[in-house]
Amino acid sequence: MVRKKVGIAMSGGVDSTVAALLLREQGYEVHGFFMELPVADVLRQCHRVQTLAKAIDIPLQVVDMKKLFTKEIIDSFVGEYSKGRTPNPCVTCNATMKFGALLDFMFDHGMDKGATGHYACIRREGQGEYHLLRGNDPKKDQSYFLCRLQQRQLSSILFPLGSWLKEDVFARASSLGLSGFSSGESQDVCFLSTGLRQFLTEYGVGEKTGEIRTMDGRLLGNHSGISQYTVGQRRGLGLPDATPWYVVALNPRHNQVIVGKNDALFTREIILQELRWLYAEPALPWQGLVQLRSRHRPAPAVLAQAADGKWVVTCDQPQRAVTPGQFAVFYEDSRVVGSGIITAGEPSRS
Repeated sequence: MVRKKVGIAMSGGVDSTVAALLLREQGYEVHGFFMELPVADVLRQCHRVQTLAKAIDIPLQVVDMKKLFTKEIIDSFVGEYSKGRTPNPCVTCNATMKFGALLDFMFDHGMDKGATGHYACIRREGQGEYHLLRGNDPKKDQSYFLCRLQQRQLSSILFPLGSWLKEDVFARASSLGLSGFSSGESQDVCFLSTGLRQFLTEYGVGEKTGEIRTMDGRLLGNHSGISQYTVGQRRGLGLPDATPWYVVALNPRHNQVIVGKNDALFTREIILQELRWLYAEPALPWQGLVQLRSRHRPAPAVLAQAADGKWVVTCDQPQRAVTPGQFAVFYEDSRVVGSGIITAGEPSRS
């Protein structure tokens, strides 16, 4: 019997390494693939992955994706910040790079399936659709970051760690004599080694002085660039008062940071664009759970289409610091059903 070939995206971390070993234990012929990206320590990462691939005795191929990553991820990231939004590049990277370009590369090089060390689950009911579900470890669940995957991708990938707890993954690595893994979390945005402000400056989003105004238009001070702020931020405003001021919105058209008190951060209605469903579009209005950030507690909500054609999520309870540029991910219990990009949720302003 010919063994199926599985390509695993390897990063040099404990998750992808143990995932590769689990796949081999399940009878697959495992091949490692490392995405070479335009990040500061890429050579160190590459050497680390090569060492691990040799230690666990699997072939490894280094894939140069620097130009494509810059075009698809970094340029988009910079563009969103220049528009006063706070993007989530990891969601975009999963859909277009790891399970897009890299997966296609794996198939072009003889792989039958692709795999990663994500903490999420994929299940199929009979011969029907593939379902994306939360991972069993509630502290590590990464289904939010996979919300833009489609059926073609879900049918072609494996998540060996979906049923595992992080502590058990470390224990398995230790039992096999593998060491040198960091116990901390990896950096959320892999290309921000220099910090957000310096990174944006290097990519042409310079510091431009503007006004800090209240929601009713009062001038309170000045800022040195709206890209340094995000909704819900308190620090760095330099506005002493009896109670704290928070960023409630960014106005790139007038280069203004809009501030308010804590109560102003709460909203029930959220406007979305670019909705994408993992399955057939459900009947509307849809009712379920919406998760607004990777570590946001899912909230009961209803999704409907307004008369002007916009998509509107109405939450049962007001949600704090809803941030344009982030993803709203829809769940039915633990199953991801779709997502949209938040365009508004902040209090209205002139």
